[in-house]
Amino acid sequence: MKENADNLDFISNPKIVQHYLLLEEIGVFRHIDKLNKEIKDHKDLLSAAVEIFNKTTIDEILDAAVWKISDQFLPSFITFLWKPQRNREEVTIKSYKNYKLVDLNVPLQTITPLEPFFIQFPKPIAYDIFAFQVKDSMDPSILKALENINPELLIPIMGPFGIYGIVMVGRKMLSEGYTFEELFFLEQLMSFLSQSIQNNLHYEYSVRDVKTGLYNHGYFVSRLSEELARTKREEAVSSLMVIDVDKFKTFNDTFGHLAGDRVLESLAFTIKQAVRTGDIPSRFGGEEFTILLPNTPRQTAWLVAERLRTAVAAMKVPWEPPLPQVTISLGLVSFDGRTNADSNEIIKRADEALYQSKENGRNRTSVWGAGLLFRIQRSEANFATA
Repeated sequence: MKENADNLDFISNPKIVQHYLLLEEIGVFRHIDKLNKEIKDHKDLLSAAVEIFNKTTIDEILDAAVWKISDQFLPSFITFLWKPQRNREEVTIKSYKNYKLVDLNVPLQTITPLEPFFIQFPKPIAYDIFAFQVKDSMDPSILKALENINPELLIPIMGPFGIYGIVMVGRKMLSEGYTFEELFFLEQLMSFLSQSIQNNLHYEYSVRDVKTGLYNHGYFVSRLSEELARTKREEAVSSLMVIDVDKFKTFNDTFGHLAGDRVLESLAFTIKQAVRTGDIPSRFGGEEFTILLPNTPRQTAWLVAERLRTAVAAMKVPWEPPLPQVTISLGLVSFDGRTNADSNEIIKRADEALYQSKENGRNRTSVWGAGLLFRIQRSEANFATA
């Protein structure tokens, strides 16, 4: 509103009115309009940066970028190809139309073939120009896959470790192609997006185990202490599950440490699939894992543990020659506001239950301090789920 008032004051100034035709002829008003557009773009860019930097997860960061790009240009689609792990080729793909998440069936599993070009030319580029530049050096199947998506622009998300991802933007719905100024806007927006992603990754690397992608030991111990304090404040009940791979040494000694690593990675993936939103899965160390289950009483925690144990027993680990079937033993302990124990004692109790599982033949779940009543309830649960 203030800008409009200032413009009116400027135009209605008697001296401006007196020389209006001359000023219009020499382009003063066009230049002012251009400056006002640039000011608006800078304000939009700063607003987008603030919004993006306030997000705490990669998904939230990408969603904020989608809203800003959509508001600014109204493209036919936006697709992010994102590398969730720096040392892996696989990408996560998210596509949007009209601000909504959609499945565009993007036929790409990796962005690695695109990296050399964008490391050399780290800017937004029209797809036609990109295709012309790489036609003699890139696998034709990659270009064919990109043509099927029909992007107007390819925009790299760059960072200190190389390329984090690619943004593909479709043609604008209401106007012609992207102008130089719009490409500059997107380039600056991507720099903010990249910095926000870097900040998020640095935090994730500090709390995640590199090999499995689960939370690391330090984060787990911190969260367990917080959960103990919370159960006392709110009179809640929570549980802790400790997991150990049965006869893990056999995988390393017989098939090699790379095979052992693949077992751990496959187990971590299965754990991620089995846990619920709000659970805290972590790698405790070696072949031992933990899952913190907030607001989960003993009976429910036991069902979660058994579901995970069954899933692991059916898990296929890709390896040649085929590996023996992986099984796990589990120890479970529950605690509430009346529990007179610190985090070390809670872990010790879960370990004692795990030891019982190992002693009693492995591939089973044992519960610390489980009395006759719980054994009866557990038998009823077995019967109900059989």
